[in-house]
Amino acid sequence: MAVTRARTRRALTLLAVGAAGVVGLAGCTVGGSSANTDSSVLSVAASAAVTTWDPVRSFSTEALYLGNVYEPLLWKNAEGAAEEFTPAIAESWEVSDDGLTWTFDIREGATFHDGEPVDAEAVAASIEAAKDHAGASFIWAPLETIEATDDSTVVMHLAYSAPMDLVAASTYGAWIVSPKALEASAGDEQYFEAGIDAGTGPYTVKSYSPGEKVVLEAYDDHWNEEAPPHYDIIDIAITPDAVTAQQMLTAGEVDLATSLPLENIDTVASDLGSEVRTANSPFNFVAFFNTTRPPLDDPKVRQALSYAVPYEDIIEVGGAGYGTQAHGPVPKGIFPYSEDVPQYSQDLDTAKTLLAEAGHADGFTLNLTYASENSAEARFVPLIKDAFAKIGVTVEVRAELFNQQWENAKADPATAQDIFVVYYWPTYSDAGSDNLYSLFHSSEAPFFNLSYWSNAEYDALVDEAGTLTGSDRDAAQAKYEEAMNLLVDQAPGIFLYDAQAVSIVPTGLEVADFNENYPFTTFFAPIRPAN
Repeated sequence: MAVTRARTRRALTLLAVGAAGVVGLAGCTVGGSSANTDSSVLSVAASAAVTTWDPVRSFSTEALYLGNVYEPLLWKNAEGAAEEFTPAIAESWEVSDDGLTWTFDIREGATFHDGEPVDAEAVAASIEAAKDHAGASFIWAPLETIEATDDSTVVMHLAYSAPMDLVAASTYGAWIVSPKALEASAGDEQYFEAGIDAGTGPYTVKSYSPGEKVVLEAYDDHWNEEAPPHYDIIDIAITPDAVTAQQMLTAGEVDLATSLPLENIDTVASDLGSEVRTANSPFNFVAFFNTTRPPLDDPKVRQALSYAVPYEDIIEVGGAGYGTQAHGPVPKGIFPYSEDVPQYSQDLDTAKTLLAEAGHADGFTLNLTYASENSAEARFVPLIKDAFAKIGVTVEVRAELFNQQWENAKADPATAQDIFVVYYWPTYSDAGSDNLYSLFHSSEAPFFNLSYWSNAEYDALVDEAGTLTGSDRDAAQAKYEEAMNLLVDQAPGIFLYDAQAVSIVPTGLEVADFNENYPFTTFFAPIRPAN
């Protein structure tokens, strides 16, 4: 059977984030001197706004805070970890051979911040609420029923095989929430908005001043007694401007900054006597071709343009060198990424030959749009324009606010842009069901497939892979790789680069490695003074 996927996503303005570079989303940078004399307090400058404190409806940058206050059933570990998952509210889990039944054993001794114990009924209620009205409710589309078979066992029955371990580890729509709070919020959608929390995590929300400050306090009764938080208080100044955050950090006003101008990272690291640390991130840049009209309806033309792109220069200019050339639209470190998927490299002679073979030796004119909020795109788009000019193709560039760019692109492919540059990431750690499906699977009306490409072979491969991911991940991987190879060959888009997460290795603190599966969360519990 074909998998049906909901075509909704996070708060759309987030697709244009990154004005401060990947650092703004990728974890923390740490100064060399402490901003506090009180060793129990960690002070932070954070760029993350709070659009809602409701852990069910949350679908934006408040994940920075919620990831410390709430917990999912499982945590997905970063690429290269010894184990794929770390148990959270679920201590263990298993899946039936057909991938249709998932059983989770709920941790004993965990409590919500309101003092109530965590049991299977509470877990089931949280997931039912998420499926009903979460900002990312579509991740639970495979779930047919969920039941608490006893106090410590939750059983999920699926309509079709799906990777519920990945779903249950999502940074959106998967938090386990106190039943009392769920009941209160059902009657009052504003219930959480003063900063009320109802999680199980290592921190609680002590206070919240909208647009100004969030203060978290360690939860003394957290179940993980082996790794309690070192800092009793996390004092967070909401600082949207990355330059201001840099000034606060270098002046010693804060211990951490979650967002710095990417182009200044090396300078800040040098000034603080620290080294730069890089890691995978889930963020990926793609440039869609409008495949509905000439000349871009010809794969040979799209291949020619793909050969014209200066990939390494784009990474250097757009990402200050912090990125890797993409292998298709799946970001490095996220399933089903594969380095076996081929890449184009800049070859202007081949590009010119292909254009001539396609009957366009004299070139043509294209129009390109990008999100004006995204400073990386603003930096690298001129490189595409200049490179295309070298093979006789003129590019007219238009910067638009992302929401307007997106609405214009969906309105009518026949009159839409020729090239659409987008900054994208999967909602949870399955870029097959998201990136490969959302960006390139055919659809009756445009949503995120802004190449407007329709290919029956590709659709069939992606649909089949989606039915295998929950029961036979290796087989799903193989099908997805076939689909990605087809994408490269048919070139409905240019696969530019996977942005890296960038942080500064602290001189005075121990900080856990960045986890590409939770790009908006800085986890405070593992942070402690260096020995």
